[in-house]
Amino acid sequence: LELGTVDYPRGLRLQQRLVGLRKEGRIGDVLVLLEHPPVITLGRNAQGKNILASPESLVKRGVEVFECDRGGDVTFHGPGQLVGYPIFDLRGLQSSGGRRRTMGAIEYVRALEEVLIRTCADFGIATGRICGLTGVWTTSDQAGALGSGPNPAEAKIAALGVHISRAVTSHGFALNVDTDLSYFDLIVPCGISTKPVTSMAKELGRKVSFEPVAQSVSRN
Repeated sequence: LELGTVDYPRGLRLQQRLVGLRKEGRIGDVLVLLEHPPVITLGRNAQGKNILASPESLVKRGVEVFECDRGGDVTFHGPGQLVGYPIFDLRGLQSSGGRRRTMGAIEYVRALEEVLIRTCADFGIATGRICGLTGVWTTSDQAGALGSGPNPAEAKIAALGVHISRAVTSHGFALNVDTDLSYFDLIVPCGISTKPVTSMAKELGRKVSFEPVAQSVSRN
């Protein structure tokens, strides 16, 4: 489902409705792709101090704040960012690890990261993982899995935060396509103050259209 721009509360209600239908077996797996107006969301592990801007500053920039039940800390959603909400029943996804029959939570998150890594690769952007951190990161020295030490070239291009209830997933990922990165100055993104945030447009030095990115995500 490609829905265009949807405000965050409506998107949350849609997810809840789809999760209920998926648990009842009334629908199959669904990938919702959309864009949100400017909003800061706080996951289950969020710390309020990671919102750096005052309430007055947020109102002035038209940024709303919502708490939600996804994992992770504080993040931003806004124009120019492709947000994906996979509503999947993990009991129908086979594990590739050999230790269990169906996909578990960690393997699912790694699979989402892989989708985003492949999508960025489709556009000529080298990305990878950082040991101990969730998300997808750019680097000038890409080798599949980035190191854990300091590297000024590492910047987050996609954030992940999921919720799983009775094996059905919700929430998901946010890929910075052509996002106004100044919004991230309002927060400590995902509670990580030592690494910057980037976008596909910044890495490529040009505008990037949503439609081919959404198609690449779906294909990968």
